[in-house]
Order: sequence, then structure tokens, then C-alpha cells
Amino acid sequence: MLFKNRTTAGQTLARDLADYANRSDVIVLGLPRGGVPVAFEVAKALKAPLDVVVVRKLGVPEQEELAMGAIASGGVRIINEHIINQMNISDDMIARVAVQEERELERRELLYRGDRPFSDLKERTVILVDDGLATGATMWAAVASVRRQHPAQIVIAVPVATTETCQELATAVDKIVCAATPSPFYSVGMWYKDFPQTTDDQVRHLLAKSETNHQPLSLGT
Repeated sequence: MLFKNRTTAGQTLARDLADYANRSDVIVLGLPRGGVPVAFEVAKALKAPLDVVVVRKLGVPEQEELAMGAIASGGVRIINEHIINQMNISDDMIARVAVQEERELERRELLYRGDRPFSDLKERTVILVDDGLATGATMWAAVASVRRQHPAQIVIAVPVATTETCQELATAVDKIVCAATPSPFYSVGMWYKDFPQTTDDQVRHLLAKSETNHQPLSLGT
């Protein structure tokens, strides 16, 4: 085990991100649901605002844990051509899965954010946080979604990931922080002693708590 739980993982990750503390241009975005408890600890340590970028994996039918792609806020869709070709997945099948996941994405957007608009990321340093990366499908979608808002920098930060995924994502962002890259990897949950499913209520609670504890800073202050 590397981490007791997502809280301690976030605290560990925050130490690797200390250079971003107390900066008015920094914002932390967690990937719901499991990435939010990690991101909360990072945002708290860095004294930065916290928000979410909602992403959904497009799982292969009857093998949902295997990602054939992902979708994210703002109409982003990422497809893993290697998986699609290897498993001979049709466009119609991709479309059916995408429709289902888009409904869930919209539900979560409304539940987590309500009428509150998505944070303005233009010219900001955006730190994307998840609880770990296996294939990285959802993180690729998150990066694509964030990039549409023209941030100054995109940083990916995760407690644990495969070496290959970290190397691949490093080519798409300004910096990537993978606190640990164990091998063999197997799964994200294997490296946590306590790895329960994060609930919608927990995500909402942490977002509200972070908003209460942090008054958003504007650029130049």
C-alpha cells in the first residue's frame, strides 16, 4: 500500500506541488468523483480555489472497466482508436454508450454546480487532479476540455499512475506530477488501504467546504 486513503494521498501530492502555493493564478480542478477528495487536500494546502471538470469514461460494452474513450464538460469526446480497432467496435456502439454517459455527465454537472458557471480558466495555471491513472482516458478528456478555455498552463497531478500513462500525458501538458509509478501496476485501488467509492454527497460537501474556506483570488491580487 502506498496511501492510507484519498485524503493522505492528496496531502502527499500537495507537498510535490508546493511551488504552486499562494499564487493568485492557480486553480485546482478535481475529476469526480474519486479525484475530488484528493484535489480538496491539494487546494487546501496550496490555498487555491477548487472546482471540478466532469468527465465520464466510455466503457467497452460488457467490459465497462476497459475504456474505449471518454467525454468531458463542453462537448469533448476522446476515442481510443487502438481499443476500437482491436475489439472491432462499431460507430453505432460508441454512439449508444456515449448517449448514456452524456446523460450521467449532465446529471453530475447540475448536481455539483447547479446554476454556478464553470470557473474562468483563461490565463490561469490549472492543476488537474485525480486519485490515480491507469489508461488515462478520462484525464485526456479533461485536458482537452480545459485547453478550450486557453489557460496559461495545464498541470496534471496524481498520487499514483502507470509509467506509460504519465509519459504519454506529459507530451500534452506543461507539467505532470505522478507521486508514484509502481510496477507492476494492476489498478489504482490496489495502492490504497481504504478506497471506497466517493459519493455525490461527498463531492458536493467538499466543494462547498472549499468555497467556504477560500475566497477566490483574481489575477493581479
